[in-house]
Amino acid sequence: MGKESVSPIGQRVTSIDVFRGFTMFLLIGESTRLYDHINSMEGSSVMQFFGTQLHHHEWHGLNFWDLIQPFFMFIVGVAIPFAVANRLRKGDSQKQILHHAIKRSFLLLFLGWALYCIEPGEIGWRFQDVLAQLSVTYIVAFLMMRKSFLFQLILTLIILLLTDLAYRFFPVDGFNHPWEAYHNLGAWVNIKIEGVEKTSIWASLNAIPTIAHTVWGVLFGQLLISDRPVKKKIQYMLTAGVSALLIGFSLDWLDITPIIKKIATSSFVFASGGWAILALCFFYWIIDVKKLMTRSSNFFIIVGMNCISIYLFFELGGAQFVSKIFKPFTKVLFAWGGNLTIDTMTSLLTLAGLWYLCYWLYKNRIFIKI
Repeated sequence: MGKESVSPIGQRVTSIDVFRGFTMFLLIGESTRLYDHINSMEGSSVMQFFGTQLHHHEWHGLNFWDLIQPFFMFIVGVAIPFAVANRLRKGDSQKQILHHAIKRSFLLLFLGWALYCIEPGEIGWRFQDVLAQLSVTYIVAFLMMRKSFLFQLILTLIILLLTDLAYRFFPVDGFNHPWEAYHNLGAWVNIKIEGVEKTSIWASLNAIPTIAHTVWGVLFGQLLISDRPVKKKIQYMLTAGVSALLIGFSLDWLDITPIIKKIATSSFVFASGGWAILALCFFYWIIDVKKLMTRSSNFFIIVGMNCISIYLFFELGGAQFVSKIFKPFTKVLFAWGGNLTIDTMTSLLTLAGLWYLCYWLYKNRIFIKI
């Protein structure tokens, strides 16, 4: 193995943990309503730009925030080959690993559905939550992992093509407008699953096309765990990432298939997948190759080590609870700045408090996994 070859077999690839933690840290920020406050700041074009980018695009288009869920589902896929290799080293059989994957998939589905039950007070069989979607994409990616690279790639392309065709040629009146909100196949599936007349603009059917994100993650996890030279790994990631971006945006610009996150169109999956691959490449190059963030990367690793548990915590109202603790103090200290300043500082302190919770778990070697 040459000097430029990095073989992570038997060791962690730090960039994966950092990428996961970075994504989860941004999700924590959303739970504190910090991005809403940024979006409310008037008189600054810079803050308005960031505020817009930290919210989902209304329908046709792509904001930075539309990439967060694909990032999370992609990085889960990247981690699968490492997790399997680790279990094999510990002596687990293929059968035991399969049982664990199936159990994890059902647990993700249960948690995703459980989160939907809290506010309405009734069970909702939906796949719009990231955990419910991940339960589908995770098990498919795991089962396909031992297939060849070409098989996995072709599988995702077939899934995207069939989903695209299904939206275009769905024959039910009122739901045969593929790219129109509430009048497409995704909306019809939502209504049938939930048993209501009108449902969310977000499609439960998204769990199907976004299988590509997690399967592509597996492919690049297999690349990183291989003993190929670093230069080759980076070349493959750059080529794949740029190619996916070109396909996704070309489909949109040529008016073939618009980029719509809320129904996960094929162009959206390609574009967001391309950004996910390039983000992984960036973190890998900066952290594992150039060693430029050896110490500061711990800031995100701390969050990534308990990502599911902290996600459940703030989704169950943990962020609001922490916010209520800080609010009386920010009212006193920042009353001079008005309500927006008070709310912004409360959100920042809540974000810091939730990060410290992750740090406390990390420091005490408490890692809650499913």
